[in-house]
Amino acid sequence: MHPETAVVQVAVPRPLYRTFDYAVPGGRQLPPGVRVRVPFGRANVVGVVIGNRSSSPHSLKPVTEVLDETPLLPADLIELAAWLATYYHHPIGDVYATLLPAKARRGAPAKPVEQTVWLPTGGDANDGLTRAPKQRQTLARLRCLGSIADTEIAVAGVTRRHLAALESKGLARRAIGAPTSNFEGALGDKGAVAGEGAVAAEGNAAANAENIQPTPAQATAIAAIVASLGKPTTHLLDGVTGSGKTEVYLRAIAEVLRRGGQALLLVPEIALTPQTLAVLQQRFKGAAALHSAVADAHRFDIWRKCASGHCKVLIGTRSAVLTPFANLGIIVVDEEHDASFKQGDGLRYSARDVAVKRGSALSIPVVLGSATPSLDSLENAQRRRYRYLRLPQRAGGAALPAYRVHDIGNVRLDRGFSPQLHEAVARHLSAGNQVLVFINRRGYAPVLFCPKCTWQAQCGHCDAKLTYHRSPRQLRCHHCDRRQAPPTCCPQCGHEELVAVGEGTQRAEEALAERHPQVPLYRIDRDTARSAKRLQANLAAVREGQPAILVGTQMLAKGHHFPKVTLVAVLNADAGFLSADFRAPERTAQLIVQVAGRAGRAALAGEVWIQTHNPKNPNLIALIESGYRGFARHERHLRAAAQMPPFASLAVVRADSRSADATMELLTHAAQLLDAPGVELLGPAPAPIARRADRHHGQLMVVSERRSDLHGALTRLEQAELKAPGVRWSIDVDPIDTF
Repeated sequence: MHPETAVVQVAVPRPLYRTFDYAVPGGRQLPPGVRVRVPFGRANVVGVVIGNRSSSPHSLKPVTEVLDETPLLPADLIELAAWLATYYHHPIGDVYATLLPAKARRGAPAKPVEQTVWLPTGGDANDGLTRAPKQRQTLARLRCLGSIADTEIAVAGVTRRHLAALESKGLARRAIGAPTSNFEGALGDKGAVAGEGAVAAEGNAAANAENIQPTPAQATAIAAIVASLGKPTTHLLDGVTGSGKTEVYLRAIAEVLRRGGQALLLVPEIALTPQTLAVLQQRFKGAAALHSAVADAHRFDIWRKCASGHCKVLIGTRSAVLTPFANLGIIVVDEEHDASFKQGDGLRYSARDVAVKRGSALSIPVVLGSATPSLDSLENAQRRRYRYLRLPQRAGGAALPAYRVHDIGNVRLDRGFSPQLHEAVARHLSAGNQVLVFINRRGYAPVLFCPKCTWQAQCGHCDAKLTYHRSPRQLRCHHCDRRQAPPTCCPQCGHEELVAVGEGTQRAEEALAERHPQVPLYRIDRDTARSAKRLQANLAAVREGQPAILVGTQMLAKGHHFPKVTLVAVLNADAGFLSADFRAPERTAQLIVQVAGRAGRAALAGEVWIQTHNPKNPNLIALIESGYRGFARHERHLRAAAQMPPFASLAVVRADSRSADATMELLTHAAQLLDAPGVELLGPAPAPIARRADRHHGQLMVVSERRSDLHGALTRLEQAELKAPGVRWSIDVDPIDTF
């Protein structure tokens, strides 16, 4: 090697558990975190320098191009990447590919991009808008936020058409640049709202701020978090629904900003938590958002501004936890129990756990907030790894809803509704209130059935039944998303009357629409939420407070504030409690409590009806009689007896291929490599839905009382670099789903 040639270690975007050495002509030392373009095989790829060597015994290819003058990734993210690769047993190059925005992975220069920003102008808010309520709402939203980037229109809950109409009337204007970051007034000690996510009076929040004081419990939590600034402390903020967790977050963030730091707030899904985003952007003008709907160029620009310190507050979904910051002072994880924080493919990281790790490395506090904390977090609090903070009452004096368990074992149901529940819905609507109906299954019915020969519609590509959808009329597989027209008669016996069995959101919607044709009805599920504009419009209409019915899946349980909802109905509470997945009862209890928390959040009393075929289910009894904490105590004993998390460490090795035999052969080989003292293997076995999209899936569960034994076994598997033609396999540490 030429004496004036330096050697760098580069992580390349390939699924390989190692880095590669390259030569840098001229002896130039490249700091870790710099992107370089390097030859790899027949391609030129963008990699990240993670270290330097004094020499190499090999003949090295030279770096083709140095893309950054200064490191794009700071030292703390270089260290975090190494931890992610080790803890999750994932290829280091793929880890860096996950850290970088798409534009950065493609080698785009790290320079600001120009964008269109909408700004309000002067004038009377009602000028020319008396007969244009949508434009009036858009203007109020624009003035509340201060500015809206063109790329953030959908998330802000407005439309480009209404903004353009305001522009034509001189009430809004476009500018090229970036939203102005204005933190004046954000650093004081006055709050905007005391209730969790309470933006019903969003436009008046600033006026109300001076008159609202934290509750004693809120004040205690705020003081504890502020006292821990600059220390590696994790707080578990356990607050009942509507107790004002958001206000605690915002006051702690304000103190961080006052001290010159930055803040990161993680939420499960931006599109489903518009209120949190609205409150944050209204309190801290110019707060940025990162989520999947943000265009690549804008995402890279926000990412850069966080790294430079220009962006002070970032709200984002799971991947935002991997954003670089110049001076991060606090991380908040709202709804910390939510499964959306766990990545389902590629680098299967938990954003909540990564936040805790990052807070420890940076010596900053992390706040995990939830009305239904995960059993893992509750156990960490009990073992004093986390500091436990409690908000036991709703802000503003609102009472928690009353529960009613309704036994439907011998009741004739109307599309999922008992006669008594129908009467309760009518009673609440006639009082001028709103009703929320929760059923965690989309579509019209889960099965299309022939009563004569018992034929059922099956997916031809998965081991699963096709779900019948009435609007649009089709059979759909919820695993591979293949769709087909329903048959007009039974394909097996020719019988002409096929029966839709079971209930989904569309069937519940039909039943309610027939009984209450004059009441607006909004269905919120994955099918209707595909349009962010439609979703935001529906939620805004509900918050106006007129009598209305909401029907939906777990999307309705995530952070929404509906002051006029006084009745919540859970149509079928049994399915989750009876699942083979050991985490299913926990998720079911969380969903019930979260969706129940939408009721009675203002001055109006709320009630929750839970329909069940098994009212003696011990999990349900514990939940109703002792609340979520009672359920958690009951479930904790069961987990401890079974030696499952949080009392043991768990990983799942998954594999899939076109051949069931090839899948099981690879997993059998994996089991041989993993077998060791201190490790228990469950499987290998076919996955519960073994065939999905014509690929055969299998899994192998790895359980150990000691985490070190688990990682030792997984390291042996990682180093073996298992390969089989056509077989894909992966390691999932701390899986959220085991079946």
